[in-house]
Amino acid sequence: MSALRDRLSAAIARTGEGSTDYDLNPDVRLPPGRVLRPAAVLLAVTEEGRVVLTKRSSRLKHHPGQIALPGGKKEPGDATLADAALRESEEEVGLPRGQVEILGALPPHETVTSFDVTPFIGLIHGSFEPRAEVGEVAEIFEVPLYFVTDPARFRIEGRRWQGRMRHYYAVPYGPYYIWGATARILRGLAGRMA
Repeated sequence: MSALRDRLSAAIARTGEGSTDYDLNPDVRLPPGRVLRPAAVLLAVTEEGRVVLTKRSSRLKHHPGQIALPGGKKEPGDATLADAALRESEEEVGLPRGQVEILGALPPHETVTSFDVTPFIGLIHGSFEPRAEVGEVAEIFEVPLYFVTDPARFRIEGRRWQGRMRHYYAVPYGPYYIWGATARILRGLAGRMA
């Protein structure tokens, strides 16, 4: 556990810029004065070196069926963005906040849905019984940390979105197609750990 903590802490300590859903699309011109809403996700790592991910419910209005890190927007009751990530993780996957040691945060990521998402890296102490929030989460699963921190496993793909080709990172794992903001955040961590 201490070696894992040291590796993740070293990655967090590296300097670097934030990322956006537009990184691979330099032709996109973002409107000046845009307002981004604060949000946070938890990149929760088990003692066995596995990352907790979710498959979002297909009934959701935004990003149905996509793979995501637990998290969401900052609510008025959240004192900090880390509190938002911990609260959302407890709600979405049943991860008790008392079992999570927050090591730090990666630079924020801007999404196409106008969120400024801060990814927090946390170590899960002990085991927990995953419990999916019925309205939001269809499935909870884990991916080996080594898999999503190997830059060679990421690829750039594209699809048409709002009338133009949009490129993004993807890191498929078994039956799970991890792409978009989640893949970009994981790619940022992979770059810091390489």
